[in-house]
Amino acid sequence: MAVVLVVEDDASVREGMELALRRQGHTVHTAATGEDGVAQLRERAPDLVVLDLMLPGIDGFETCRRIRTLGQVPIIMLTARSDDFDIVAGLEAGADDYVVKPVEPRVLDARIRAVLRRTAAEPGSAAPEQHGDLVIDRAGMLVHKHGEQVSLTPTELKLLLEISRTPGQVYSRSQLLASVWGHDYLGDSRLVDACVQRLRAKIEDVPARPDHVQTVRGFGYRFGRS
Repeated sequence: MAVVLVVEDDASVREGMELALRRQGHTVHTAATGEDGVAQLRERAPDLVVLDLMLPGIDGFETCRRIRTLGQVPIIMLTARSDDFDIVAGLEAGADDYVVKPVEPRVLDARIRAVLRRTAAEPGSAAPEQHGDLVIDRAGMLVHKHGEQVSLTPTELKLLLEISRTPGQVYSRSQLLASVWGHDYLGDSRLVDACVQRLRAKIEDVPARPDHVQTVRGFGYRFGRS
């Protein structure tokens, strides 16, 4: 089970979520503001953060960005609206996943478990893989660029490990949604595209002209050949 920090200003929603997640076996800490959430992150060191976007004071987007400066803890954002702007902005701020309120407790628990599975080490080859200026160590779950370690979120790392498994092979968005996020999201490609954008910003010399994670128009993405 996981240690979960829930950052939600609505007391009834926060308490209901806390009770439901405790029933699923999780240890739950809560915060009503972004500022308190960031403070509790430092104190509690949770395995995952469930973060509402509409918060008083610093909003969920800024809270997400501040959390990202402190580490790579997985973040599931809560949004009351399903429009593209909120979702894409939240993903670009560093969230790993999103759910639209109201959310069923079992659905949220499934999303939490799916995100946390991405942090588990996967069996890998003994020798790190060299891809130009990029070195991928599957066994150690580490990535280096120009000799410097690259700090990736669990989802960004999982995406890179998946797409680099077979350089040159084209992966559709639906394939990546299933293999990285664990479900199809009814064809929702925003998760993939936002994660690719963040990954490129970290591993590409010129993100607008990527050498490693390349777009194949009309199909999806492929990892550039070594």
